[in-house]
Amino acid sequence: MNPGFWGIVVIVVAVIVLFGRGKVAGMMGEFGAGIKAFQRGMKDEEQSQISEQKDKNTTDA
Repeated sequence: MNPGFWGIVVIVVAVIVLFGRGKVAGMMGEFGAGIKAFQRGMKDEEQSQISEQKDKNTTDA
């Protein structure tokens, strides 16, 4: 059973009424910051793996 457009609208309105617009905006800001931090961490991990491979290749040669 899919909620459809109107079901989603009712849920969004209920959340805004229960928590208030400021609280919802704050939660979404924190959620966005968490996603950016996760992406930054993934990028840093990839860069560290690449640098480790370069170091390993230069010592092997």
